[in-house]
Amino acid sequence: MTPERGTRSGAAVGTAFVAGLALTGTLLTGCTSGPDPAPPAPPRDSGVPASGLRLVAFDSCPSALAGLRAAARAYVGPYGFAGGGMEQTFRGNDGGAERAAGADAAGLTRDNAAAPDAGSGYSGTNTHEAGVDEPDLVKTDGRRIVTVSRGTLRVVDPASRRLTGTLKLDSGPDVGWAETNLLLHGDRALVLAREHGAVEPGAIRRGRPGVPPADDRQQAIVGPRLILVDLAGPPKIVGDYRIDGGLVDARQVGPTVRVVVRSWPRLDFPLNKGAGPADEKKNLAANRKIIDQAPIDAWLPRYQTSTGGQTSTGRVGCDRLSRPAVYSGTSLVTLLSFDLNAAGLGDGDPVAVAADGDTVYSNGSRLYLASDQRWRVLPALTADDRAPDPKDEQTDIYQFDISGSDRPRYVTAATVPGWLINQYALSEWDGHLRVATTSGRTWGQNPKSSSAVYVLRADGRTLTETGRVTGLGKGERIYSVRFAEGTGYVVTFRQTDPLYTVDLRDPRSPKVTGELKITGYSSYLHPIGGGRLIGIGQEASRQGRTEGTQVSLFDVSDPAKPTRIAQHHVRYGHSEAEFDPHAFLYWPATNTLVVPLTTYAQAGIDGRVEPGGGALVLRVADGGFTESGLVEHAEVRTTESSGMIRRSLMVDGVLWTVSDGAIKATDLGTLGTLGVIRI
Repeated sequence: MTPERGTRSGAAVGTAFVAGLALTGTLLTGCTSGPDPAPPAPPRDSGVPASGLRLVAFDSCPSALAGLRAAARAYVGPYGFAGGGMEQTFRGNDGGAERAAGADAAGLTRDNAAAPDAGSGYSGTNTHEAGVDEPDLVKTDGRRIVTVSRGTLRVVDPASRRLTGTLKLDSGPDVGWAETNLLLHGDRALVLAREHGAVEPGAIRRGRPGVPPADDRQQAIVGPRLILVDLAGPPKIVGDYRIDGGLVDARQVGPTVRVVVRSWPRLDFPLNKGAGPADEKKNLAANRKIIDQAPIDAWLPRYQTSTGGQTSTGRVGCDRLSRPAVYSGTSLVTLLSFDLNAAGLGDGDPVAVAADGDTVYSNGSRLYLASDQRWRVLPALTADDRAPDPKDEQTDIYQFDISGSDRPRYVTAATVPGWLINQYALSEWDGHLRVATTSGRTWGQNPKSSSAVYVLRADGRTLTETGRVTGLGKGERIYSVRFAEGTGYVVTFRQTDPLYTVDLRDPRSPKVTGELKITGYSSYLHPIGGGRLIGIGQEASRQGRTEGTQVSLFDVSDPAKPTRIAQHHVRYGHSEAEFDPHAFLYWPATNTLVVPLTTYAQAGIDGRVEPGGGALVLRVADGGFTESGLVEHAEVRTTESSGMIRRSLMVDGVLWTVSDGAIKATDLGTLGTLGVIRI
């Protein structure tokens, strides 16, 4: 059994924490010797400068407990925590993408960015930053294709087009029905499975009224499961890790993987009856009493790790927990680190922040964690058609140094106005972090909103704003962002789609240089070089009603005059690539674009609407798009498999497509079938 960090009590605790925090560098800044004076202050003043936010460490477990209790009391309501729910936490896979200076802009990892010709090389996952991998449902290193679905990992040899390995990940239903993704390094695969049943902030669980959770060591851990698989021979599990909470995202550089998990306090709020003022007052008092009696263990995530038949347990210790000046006490974000070359997964060497983080961005040497209070304020605002208070409509950004393989080291933090659409609204280039946000009411009649791009100097010590450009898309919200070196592309939409080009070469004076208004919108933007930009999204009427998937080719060679030179529209179509760039494949060796496509058509005399589709293959040229055809998995459609294609990849000139029923090899020139592997 490994020791449970943070379980010590008494006077010895404080001095032990100082030694432990020294490992995390600047996390020590701001430690105090007395009780932590960090009662929360919802909401913050909107005038906080970009460099005015920082993390400080709790100096003891009693100090952490006092702060977390005070924070949670301020946010709890008669029916649980304010907001009563949360948005999807695994948001790292949607939106646009961006490349670092000097990296290939074709959406390929550095391993395959320089494919010598159409008949060799392989495509990696379409990621935000070259060289920084992201979890996805299929991976390839050119030697093998590895995929996971319905609780089973499969290995395919692309040369022989045969299934060479199969591994059931669990005999129970939890992994089989979980959202599952992969990372790959050498002969190791890391499976990341989001478990069902995680308790969301604001949720009310049945329990004995007024009784906080006692020692919960015997209660099952409910949260993500990480499985380390060895692929050197027949696939086998060599490590297993579980932790309380929900999976936010993960990033991989070489063999090192950083996993971000968001957890919530395990507090049993009773399911009270009655909704009158007197009932609500009584419920609120009961909920606050539960918080006041809750132990520190109610907040600290528990973990369980297994290697070589040995299982140990622990929990994130108070010595690993830091806080900003203002926090809600309703969630913690934990950063875990794993070495895929190690014998097992270990304890993850956790670092935790009292924050509501749900967006992760990394350029390889730095990891950024963005946090906002959207989950808390949006439900009431949209119900009442009210604009958000600027004090609530802010995004906190924490910067961590992950340049080595050791535990992430907190560096600095900043606050910017507005909310992010996803991770692709963040980009670091040439020593500056660019952040795109939307502020104001984007819902209801006559929305009053606009978007902006902020530039912050990232010098390794602070994040300081150097410039901003505001007023983009008034009455609209951001649908996609793409930063490419010194240029930013921002798409906003309500009824028409303005594509803005933003000159970011001078960080002190960013400026809009061009604007293109067209119908519809692009929800993902992909530079392909030569002054060309591909966008995928939805066509729309002039009234803003969506009309099906559209792929656009933009000429952005003159930033002052962006133009659309081609469009491919699929009426009533939808593509997963519209919200998940991992589903987007552009193969520059043959100028081929492949995206999954779902269409809907009436079938039969009863007018039933049935889905169809496959993988749409387009050739891209200066003159526009040429449709090569549609790859389908019709041969594997059953009552248990839809046959809907979700991913595509290239290995040695062969197009491989992946659905829930098969992995299929297709000749890229003729689109003829070369082989089908049922899964």
